[in-house]
Amino acid sequence: MVRDGPVSRRGSKTRIGPVRSHKCALATNVMSIVFENVFKPLCSSTMARPTIHDVAAAAGVSVATVSKAVNGRYGVAEATVDRVLRAVSDLGYESSLIASSMRSRKTGVIGVLVADFEPFSAEILKGVGTAMRGAGHDLLAYSGSLQADGEGWERRSLSRLSGTLVDGVIMVTPTVVNVAAEVPIVAVDPHTGPADLPTVEADSFGGAWQATSFLIELGHRRIGFIAGRADLRSSIARDAGYRKALADGGLMFDPSLVGSGRYRQDAVREVAREMLSRPDRPTAVFAANDLSAIEIMRVAAELGIDVPHDLSVVGFDDVPEATQASPALTTVRQPMQRLGETAAGMLLQLMRGEQLKATRVRLPTRLVRRGTTAPPAV
Repeated sequence: MVRDGPVSRRGSKTRIGPVRSHKCALATNVMSIVFENVFKPLCSSTMARPTIHDVAAAAGVSVATVSKAVNGRYGVAEATVDRVLRAVSDLGYESSLIASSMRSRKTGVIGVLVADFEPFSAEILKGVGTAMRGAGHDLLAYSGSLQADGEGWERRSLSRLSGTLVDGVIMVTPTVVNVAAEVPIVAVDPHTGPADLPTVEADSFGGAWQATSFLIELGHRRIGFIAGRADLRSSIARDAGYRKALADGGLMFDPSLVGSGRYRQDAVREVAREMLSRPDRPTAVFAANDLSAIEIMRVAAELGIDVPHDLSVVGFDDVPEATQASPALTTVRQPMQRLGETAAGMLLQLMRGEQLKATRVRLPTRLVRRGTTAPPAV
């Protein structure tokens, strides 16, 4: 018979009695409760924090791709970025940049949104970079991959960047100007619609008038015009300047001499070939930008039309490619780098909470005469 008590011996074995057994069970229960309610949650939260490797696995991409997508770097397809950002959201992942920006609400980065990295936007970026020297901000250039049906790409880009990756944004040749964002925005070469945003542009009307008037002074009477994007205020102004110069020179406007190139090489080539293949083709063509003018020169060469002896060509912008063309392109110079500098200066003012002296800034343009213009052949 075993007596009630703490310990009982049977041979060489020791057995815990009922009192000691009850105390141990109670202690075990208490420790279990503490572990489940205190230590386990702490351990779980630490161990379960997602890493960049978890995001990469969930999105089916490499760690390097996750880093580029999260930090808004160039070189990741839009669909891949969306997939990575969904994984980031689902897992609750925070990169160091996002985490720090969420804490401070400042990133020290200025974003420049462009439809494409072409010569005009490249010159704008140079100007922005010049203005940002010594301002304590880094520059992030972001392409919205504008397509034929890409209206509103800025909204998608801004939703990714504003508030977490950039402190302010400059939009170049946007398809829209009324966008909601958590940061200040300035638009360069704005859209045709009503603009609530501060804008910077060149005098496109005056520049187009100068170009067309110069061709009239040379003796040209049949002057073609290949227009740019119809949604840009600058394109409409260049069309209007062309027509006003014709009227001032006593020439009738001929709609058959006008085509829409939309700043796209394929469209410009098609319009130029049709225009220059006519028996009553124009003796001069004014193009809404330099790249369009250079493409017209290529088409003319393919058709055996000599520039400038048989055809005069004038562009608009004065990008570096204009002087590299053969012959060098006569063009209207707009101060592209100054446009970028001015936009950056306005943006920095807004970021400091200052009032802008002017919310609509227009810079002058001037004609630069080179080797693609001459009087019409007799």
